[in-house]
Amino acid sequence: MPLDVDMELATLRGMTTTQLVTRYAEVFGEQVRSRHRDYLIRKIIWRMQANEEGGLSERARHYAGCLAQDADVRLMPPKRSDGKRVPVAPTRQAPPSLKLTPGTAILRPYKGQQLRVVVLEGGFEHDGKRYKSLSAVANAITGTHINGRQFFKIGGAQ
Repeated sequence: MPLDVDMELATLRGMTTTQLVTRYAEVFGEQVRSRHRDYLIRKIIWRMQANEEGGLSERARHYAGCLAQDADVRLMPPKRSDGKRVPVAPTRQAPPSLKLTPGTAILRPYKGQQLRVVVLEGGFEHDGKRYKSLSAVANAITGTHINGRQFFKIGGAQ
């Protein structure tokens, strides 16, 4: 017999929160930490429909997996006995910034010529001129506003 979504939804809306938590455990096979009624109703009805109709396609599962690899994981830290949250270390560490030391020469082919920028103590030198930032150098070369590290492909910039 096919799932009657409207009837099931009406039944779920008539349940108490404790009954919804119990129903969630029956449908999902695991306990839920939330006691938010609307959330529980939506999740239970979604799972019931997925069980009835077969869930996500393989293509959708693959796409979701690809998205999840790049996503930051968000966790709500547990509470201590005094009610305050326990600090949680970040899940993804930022890559260390690439420090440009004075005297370093940055080379980049651009429109048939080899560009050469020298890192100075307080800026950069290109074609005998001093610039305050790498972005200012890139601006002078291209005539447009562009991130200097991105233009010279420094520090993981594409």
